[in-house]
Order: sequence, then C-alpha cells, then structure tokens
Amino acid sequence: MTRTSRLSGNAAALAAAFACALPFAADAQTLGYGNVAGSGSGSGSVGPGRASDDGDSGDAPAASSGRAGRSGATRGTKRTDIRPYIEAAQIVTKELSPGDDVLTYSRLAAGVDGTVVGRNTAGSLSLRYERSFGWGRKAGDNDNVTGVARGYTTLLPGVQVDAGALATRTRIGQNGSISLGPQASRDNVTNIYSVYAGPSVATQAGDIALSGNYRIGYTKVEQSDAFVSANQPSVDIFDDSVVQLAEVHAGVKPYDVLPVGLGAGATYYREDISNLDQKVQDFKARADITIPVDNTLALVGGVGYEDVEVSSRDALRGAGGLPVVGRDGRYVTDKGAPRQIAYETNGLIWDAGVIWRPSRRTALEAHVGRRYGSTTYYGTFAYAPSVRSAFNVSVYDNVAGFGGQLNRSLIGLPTEFQAIRDVLNGNVGGCVASVEGGNCIGNGLGSVRSAVFRARGVMATYSLNLGQFQTGFGAGYDRRRFIAARNTVLGTANGVIDENYWLSAYFNGRLSERSSFSTDVYANWFKPGASQVPLGVNGDTTGIGASAAYNRSLTRRLSASAALGIDGVSRDDPLLDEDFWTASAAVGVRYSF
Repeated sequence: MTRTSRLSGNAAALAAAFACALPFAADAQTLGYGNVAGSGSGSGSVGPGRASDDGDSGDAPAASSGRAGRSGATRGTKRTDIRPYIEAAQIVTKELSPGDDVLTYSRLAAGVDGTVVGRNTAGSLSLRYERSFGWGRKAGDNDNVTGVARGYTTLLPGVQVDAGALATRTRIGQNGSISLGPQASRDNVTNIYSVYAGPSVATQAGDIALSGNYRIGYTKVEQSDAFVSANQPSVDIFDDSVVQLAEVHAGVKPYDVLPVGLGAGATYYREDISNLDQKVQDFKARADITIPVDNTLALVGGVGYEDVEVSSRDALRGAGGLPVVGRDGRYVTDKGAPRQIAYETNGLIWDAGVIWRPSRRTALEAHVGRRYGSTTYYGTFAYAPSVRSAFNVSVYDNVAGFGGQLNRSLIGLPTEFQAIRDVLNGNVGGCVASVEGGNCIGNGLGSVRSAVFRARGVMATYSLNLGQFQTGFGAGYDRRRFIAARNTVLGTANGVIDENYWLSAYFNGRLSERSSFSTDVYANWFKPGASQVPLGVNGDTTGIGASAAYNRSLTRRLSASAALGIDGVSRDDPLLDEDFWTASAAVGVRYSF
C-alpha cells in the first residue's frame, strides 16, 4: 500500500534552491599539480607548498577537485544547453515477494535538464517535479521533487561563489540502511535533501598565494514516521543538520622563494545535528612542505595542531525513565539537560606523502599520518587516457554526521554532467554521467542513523563517452564507527561499526537517428554493527535492481518511451525474515521545449 503524501515545505524550498544553484559549484580538495579529469590540461609540474586545499584533511570522499570540475569551462567553447520538458506516463508495478499486489499509477511530470559553460560560469542542473495518481485503494497519490545541481560563478577576479543541491528518494530499512531503486509504491519511501553554498577568494601577494573559503550546507531526511513499533526495535533516524566550513591558507611554490614549497593554514569545521542536539567541532592549524624530487615527483608533509570535540544532550525521559519519542518517531531532546562529551582529542597531527604526476593524464597523491588520535590514510588517483574517459579513486578518513558526509559527496560531483535517473520513476540515482572525476555520491549515503561517526572508505569511478554510446560505473566501501555519549540514549551506539558496499553502473546509447536506449543497475550490501534496542538489532541487507528503457522520437520535440525494471531487498533478519521484490513496466511520452 502507498501512503498519500504532500509536497512538503522542505521540498518546495529545495526546488527554489535548485533554481538558484545552477550558476554555482563547489570547491573540494585541489591537487597541487592540476587537473587530469579528461582534459589533458595542466602544468605538468608539481604545485604549491601543500598537497590540497584542505591541507592534511583527507575529508572529501571524492576523487576529483573543484578545479577539475571547472575544466570544461576552459577547454571547451562557451555553450548554454537548457532543456525543459513535460511528461506523461502509465506505470504498473507487480509485487513478486512476499505478496502479489498489482498497483497502477498515472504520472505527470515537469522538469529541466541543462548545462551552462562560460568564461566565468559553469554548472549543470537536473530538476524534476512529478505527481502520481494511484488507481485503486492500495495505490495512493503522491508528489515528488528530485534533482541534482552543481556549479559556480566568478563575481570578480579571484572571487567566486560555489553551490550545489541534491534531492532523492530512497527506502530506509529497520537497521538504518539505504536502498536506491524503484520505490514509488512503497509506504516507507524517504526523501533526502542536501544543499550548500559559499564564497571563495584567491589572490597573490608577491610570491605568496593567499586563499580562503567559507561553505554552509543543510541536509534533511524527511521521514515522517521513523521506525518505532511494538514488535520492532526503534532506530533514531537522522533528521537534519547544518554544516559550516571555513579555511584560510598561504603558500609559496617550490623555487619561487626557496627550492621547496612552504605553506600554512587553518580550518574550522562545525556540524549541528538536530537529533539530541549533537555537535561536531574540528579546528586544525598546520604548516606543510613540498620537496620536489623531479618534474613529476614530490615528497610532501605537514605538522600541526588539531582540536576535535563531539557532544550532545540526552533524550527527555518519561515514566520509568524511558526516553520520550516524538510524533515523528525520533527521540525528543531534553533541552535542559547538560551537554555531554562523546569524543574529544587534541594535540599534534602530522602526515607524510607523495605527489606523482608522470604525465598530463595521470596523477597520484597518497598520505599517511596521525589524526583523531590514531593512524590515518587518505589520497586520490586520477587517470584520464583521453578526453572521452576518466578513472578516479579516492580514499578518505573524517568525522561527521550524515549531513556532513552527504554534503562532502555532493561537493565532489563535477560541474558538467548528465543526471542518471531511474527510467521508471525518474528518481536521481547514486551517480551522474561525466568524463570528469568524482561522479557518484554512494559513499555519502550509507546508513541514516542519527549518531556522529568516523568514516573511512574508498570510492572508484569510471566514465567513458564514445559519442554514440556512454557508460560508467561507481563502486565503494564505507565504514562508519559511531560516536555517542555513553550516558545518553544513544550510548549503546558508541563504538558500533556499520559497513556499506555499493555498486552503480549505466550504459546508454543511440540506435539510430531517432531511437536510443538506456540501462542501469545498482547493488548495495549493508552490514550493521551489533547494538542494543536504541540503534536497532537487524541483520545484513542486500538491495539489487536493474532497469532498461527504449526511446523513440516521434517528432522534433515529441518522444515516446517504454521501460522495464526489477528491484528487491533481501534481509538477513530474524525479525523480518522475508524478501521484497517488485517488477515494473512503464510507457510514456515526453514533450521537450
């Protein structure tokens, strides 16, 4: 059965944010040796006296840099390609397991896809609103806004504003796992929204390069009735958070002043999570050095000071000392309770690494050091054998909440892309099609537990554009060790480890001048850590899905399509010992303006 839903104020506000976000993009970590994301451009020499804009952070789970994302604006001709459309479709969904319901929907949708590339502006946008009308008592009506955008605009020389936004639908399991795929007909559909924006400044004072940036982001998980049931353990689902990041840096390149590059900078990260008033604060200051070995290789290192603190309040207690659960299924925060420290560390941080740039199309950066009171590893690898293909790998290590992690993944997206949407329900998937790096957000999703965590993981993406055919994949592993104050309701979450493996791939192409096809597959394996009731006691979850569509142009602006898809969720859970599988089919028409 499907629950009737309304387009919320959050969704409407996000639609406005998408409209404003098109000219903007974000600045993630920047490799000092330039861009290799399919452009073949770059200086070919080792860059300034630090490895990245974040210094030692290793924060961004993305394989590309912000500057890499702007390559299209400099290597190609100026262009503006905006494609509004309206669409009508008929959808049939057959439940294969555990039941056999057949649900039918009529869908009306309006959207816009576009890319803007100019001298001072670049960005891509895919925004879609749809209204589904259910046939019969079991198929309800619903509204949805989905989309993704990233871009930037230069206001003055050295001054630019970056922004991006994401809206997607997902299915959340009782163990907090996320599963992408066709779920328009399910009761437990959850909307996830994330948006960020901020200015950056870069200038030169003699031989010294000066830079600074500020970013603010907001993430919302719209789950109106989180998982509280008499027969099930409750899971405190993430609600919303505000993330702020400020950075300053000064540095000189090798040989400008000395035979080595030198730099110094500071970073302040803060995330305020509504659940139990959790707060993450991370301040670090460091100095770094770049020692060129030759024109393609440099040794890098840094040393500094970091102060990290994670804190929260407890839940409001009711009769018998039991935590009070609100109407939305989340714990009610006791605003009068004292703030309790869940994690804190301060002192010396350091790292050492290597930057290797053997050609304009290959770049490697790898670091090992000490941070968060233990050993840390992070780095990136980028390989672009031609302007049509790119392969990227990133390894990361950071402390954040769900909102901060998703914001980081969104920032890692390129500015020139084509959104990969589910051919059956139009939902934005885990990846976008682009020959620039960092084209997936899979590692930013993982689980939606409310507790702060330390995330370590790896992500790899590959994209190939042959003109008539386009293909790509993303795969990753994300390990989250949760951090919670022991004397609060989330205390049993402290030290619990969730692991998530994911895979997403697509293959699209043209069959003739008037016909085309698109296919995509996804898989997700989620292994929750053992815990007690407040976090949920559930087994592993596996989500798998695939879909294919055929499109035919009827006139210059009118096209028709037919699509088939299947997806399912398998749970290794004694409380939910059943799998859920559905098959779907759709036919529709689209008019493009």
